[in-house]
Amino acid sequence: MNNRENFASRLGFLLIAAGCAIGIGNVWRFPYIMGQYGGAAFVLIYLFFLVIFGLPALMAEFAVGRGAGRGIACSFDILEKPGHKWHYAKFPMLIGNYLLMMFYTSVSGWMFYYFYRMAFVGDLQSATPDQVGAAFGQMLGSAPIQVGWMIFATVLGLGIVSLGLQKGVERITKWMMSALFAIMILLAIRVVTLDGAVEGLKFYLLPDFGRMVDQGIGEVVFAAMGQAFFTLSLGIGAMTIFGSYIKKEHSLTKEALFVCGLDTLVAFLAGLIIIPACFAFKLEPGQGPGLVFVTLPNVFAQMPAGRLCGAAFFLFISFAALSTLVAVFENIVAFWMDLKGTKRSKAVALNIVAIIILSLPCALGFNLLSGFQPFGAGSCVLDLEDFLVSNTLLPLGSLFFVLFCNSHYGWGQKNYYTEVNAGKGLKLSDNGVLRFYFKYVLPLLVLIVFVIGYVQKFAPDFYNSVFH
Repeated sequence: MNNRENFASRLGFLLIAAGCAIGIGNVWRFPYIMGQYGGAAFVLIYLFFLVIFGLPALMAEFAVGRGAGRGIACSFDILEKPGHKWHYAKFPMLIGNYLLMMFYTSVSGWMFYYFYRMAFVGDLQSATPDQVGAAFGQMLGSAPIQVGWMIFATVLGLGIVSLGLQKGVERITKWMMSALFAIMILLAIRVVTLDGAVEGLKFYLLPDFGRMVDQGIGEVVFAAMGQAFFTLSLGIGAMTIFGSYIKKEHSLTKEALFVCGLDTLVAFLAGLIIIPACFAFKLEPGQGPGLVFVTLPNVFAQMPAGRLCGAAFFLFISFAALSTLVAVFENIVAFWMDLKGTKRSKAVALNIVAIIILSLPCALGFNLLSGFQPFGAGSCVLDLEDFLVSNTLLPLGSLFFVLFCNSHYGWGQKNYYTEVNAGKGLKLSDNGVLRFYFKYVLPLLVLIVFVIGYVQKFAPDFYNSVFH
């Protein structure tokens, strides 16, 4: 326990922490939800909420991890006042990590499968639009494909974690994230030079608030608030473990801003690739979740050097998915190492078995278990698991971190401010307005996201009457 690993470099920390935040939500959800809610106007509102909402919650997780020098397994035990019970939160947070991996491994498997199909099979290049759409359904309906690629994603992610923090997680993530940025920049340059891409750039970069009115201002604002919150993977302690690896040489405000900046840059580049490409080939950018797997393969089928561009696109999206897998797997493995003193190799081996078994319901949810529809016709196991994580455990976990750091019953603002401002770089302003915001307003905002998420799911008519 005294020989705890640390990052070899600050760049390693920034890239792996950003890798935890950067995931399928950036390159899959952000472009289509931005397309649905009016383009550039949505982006501005999203950035506003990222600063006032996501950034403070991220600093809270980093502060708890660095202040305790541990992940969620022991951090609350170390920081809480004697006799208090904040440490019991470690168990629902751990469950949140496992629940996230129960469906994220399957979705990551889709990315690897499409990269393989684009790079080594190439059949989508000659397919008609209807055949491209059918191919996605065929993939979901095949239990061997779903289970096989889920296992591949799980073993690859945990295999990297098994190599250790510096030799595995840090070294490979630094290479992978560097490649991700390089591929995205090259793809963005290629796409914006397509005929007709200019209209897509206008949609993406020039705010038109009239589109917000058409969609419903309340609907757009809540969507932006939710995206700003969920994009950073906050609430289940995944960022706490990386906070525990940070040295006190740099202020946490500075580090959190860098992570938010990298996360936003990837989302921006993803939109810069996807939105102009859709406009260039006269396809709808607000297609929903099928945008990446149906709309974009049709774009690549029509694009010069489309197979190469398609393979590069799904390679970068696979890297984005894998970066989150590695980060959350590190959090899970570190939990058992901190709590039980388990060796890394043993914790990895046990979790390979556990996560594969736990991920089977989602992988089979589109085929053998398709009859299980928890939210009615058209829903599946993934929808249930995603709802439990995204709409329940993430907001409640974030609310817990914010309260713990800012309540005198928890760690307290004095300790929180001391930890956040330790080191060189931008300091968190110590004024009454900001303290009031962190203590009262921020928890209320998190609670609003939680409540509205449930209303949207279980009382859609009421939700629509209020937000449209």
